Order: sequence, then C-alpha cells, then structure tokens
Amino acid sequence: MRRLNVSELVPGMIVAEDVYSYNNQLILPKGLILNDKTITKLAYYSIFMIKIEDPPADQASDTSSYELSYSERIRKSPEFIRFRKEFEEDVHNFKMAINDVVEKSTPLDLNKLLNHTLNIMDISATTPCVFDMLHNMRQYDDATYVHSMNVALICNIFARWLRMSEEQIQLATASGLLHDIGKVKLPDNIIKKPGKLTDLEYDIVKTHPREGYRLLKNSHLPVAVMDAVLMHHERCDGSGYPMGTTGKKIGMYAKMVAIADVYDAMTSARIYRGPLCPFTAISLFESEGLNKYEPQFIMTFLENVVNTYLLNDVRLSNGATGKIVFINKDRLSAPTVQTSFGYLDLSKHPDISIEALI
Repeated sequence: MRRLNVSELVPGMIVAEDVYSYNNQLILPKGLILNDKTITKLAYYSIFMIKIEDPPADQASDTSSYELSYSERIRKSPEFIRFRKEFEEDVHNFKMAINDVVEKSTPLDLNKLLNHTLNIMDISATTPCVFDMLHNMRQYDDATYVHSMNVALICNIFARWLRMSEEQIQLATASGLLHDIGKVKLPDNIIKKPGKLTDLEYDIVKTHPREGYRLLKNSHLPVAVMDAVLMHHERCDGSGYPMGTTGKKIGMYAKMVAIADVYDAMTSARIYRGPLCPFTAISLFESEGLNKYEPQFIMTFLENVVNTYLLNDVRLSNGATGKIVFINKDRLSAPTVQTSFGYLDLSKHPDISIEALI
C-alpha cells in the first residue's frame, strides 16, 4: 500500500481505502480499479493524495483500449464479463429457488440466496462499478427475476450510501431481492403485455405485494423483509398500494426498495420500450414530486446516482455530445456538460436534456 499524489496515478491502480470529499461524500470506494475517468474525478473534487495498492500483474493498464468509449471499455473488461456470467447464473438459481417455493411450498433459504447475490457484489467490488455494469446490461427484458436481482444490487449500494451496518445492508439486499415475488402468481398475458394495462388488469397487478407476502409467510424471514415485500409500493403521501399507508407506518426497507424499484424499472428495457437514460429517470423523480418518498432516502439516492455519472460522456437531445463536468444540486437531472462549443449548463436550457450515456 502506498500514498500517492493524484498526479502520479495511472489506470490499473487499485484504491486501498474509501476516498471521501471534504463534505463527507463518498468519491471512490476501496477496491476500485482506477481508470482515466475516476482519476479525473479525484482532481475535480480537489483530492490531492490517496492510498493505492499494487494491481495484479494481469490487470495492468492497456492504454490502447482508451480509444474506445467508456461504455465499450466496460463491456470489454474482464470484470464485466465475469459480472455478466455470475449475474446470469444467480438469476437462474434465484428463479429455481422461487419456483420451489411456489410449486412445492419449500421454505426459502435466504442465506443461500444472499450469498449468491453478494458474490456479484464481490466481483464488481465498487459502487460506481456496479452502476456501470448494470447500465451496460440493459438489453435484458425487464423480467421479474432480472429486475429483482437488479433491485437487490441497487439496494445493497443504497444501504452503503446511507452508512448502514452490515446487518442492515443484508436486510436491504434481501428486501430488494424478494420484493416482487408476488408477480410470479400473476398471468403472463398481463405481466408481459406490450402496452397500457386496462383498469382491471392494473388492479390485478396491484395484488402482487399481498401475493408475495402470502408466498413467503412460511419461510420465517425477518419481519423487516416481509414488510418490504408487502409495502414497497406504498408512498409517504398515501398515494401507494395495497393499503394506502403513509409516512412513518411504512418500513425503512420498503421505502428504500420503493426508490430502487422505480429507478430500475425506468432504466431497464420493457417489452414496449427500450431503457430510459438515467437522467430521464432522475428528471421523472424530480417532476413527480419528492414528497412521495422519504426525503433523506430520495435525496441521498439521487445525489449519489448522479455522482456515479460525473465525467461520463453523454449525447444531448440537440445532437451534441460532451462530458458531464458539474452537478447542479438544485436540479440533479440537468448538470453542466462540456461540449466542443463550450460549457452548457442544462439547468438554464430546459429545452435541452441528456438523451443517452455513451
């Protein structure tokens, strides 16, 4: 382990301990393999020195790969290839376990399921890396099992942003993993319908929290996880379902899953549309009204999500491309972008938005 000036860092080095900004915001987590984007990020936050570990010999930097776009480099990386393989295997194992619960009334082995899920986190190892990986796997249709795995990983990261204990992180991960299990009892022609649901069909969909609770009631799961299964569609202003519960009556993990669930649903592929850009999702959260969600949770989530995309290359709705260089705290969905014709503060140009990450 060595302490180096940021000017001495090169892609391939490994961060040896969490790096925080002066206002205590996590900038880079321990275990992150540095690249040009993350090194620039340190300078942006005026971080002058960090501790690094020597990378394994087989992970030495290949400067020729940096001619590719950031997303292309992610998809070609050994970490992404391993992540995708482990992700697909774990989704399959998860599906088999849930099928046993549904068809054979077999009690769910939560520890076994969590171990599989946490293995994915070990491969990706870092907060920004997980969001990069998930963003580059959005070709999957938003099936129940894939969506549930995504929400589990997002809840794991979310809990770390909230500085929760390891036990709480596991409960948050389990809540995300199991939140939508009731959907396996719904008709396929509704779940996979390529268009708007009728009022009757939507009423059927709204039964899935109670169905999930019923399916898992004999598995002796923690009360907090069961609450999340039942209440992840409740909203703090009482506009949710199935009970229209408000505020403090909604469990902590249900409030976390509510945010992760909506974010993943918007940024994943659907039968009737492709995945939305993360900044479109953030804009929808802002326009919908943040009073639907726990204030501390939604602001922590959105600020940290936006931060993971700082210095990413983007394409704008006017056709221009550029790099995100500054986050506007008052309007998180409209950062400042450095383009070939100068700096563009999107908060002052409501007619221009971020169309895609590139």
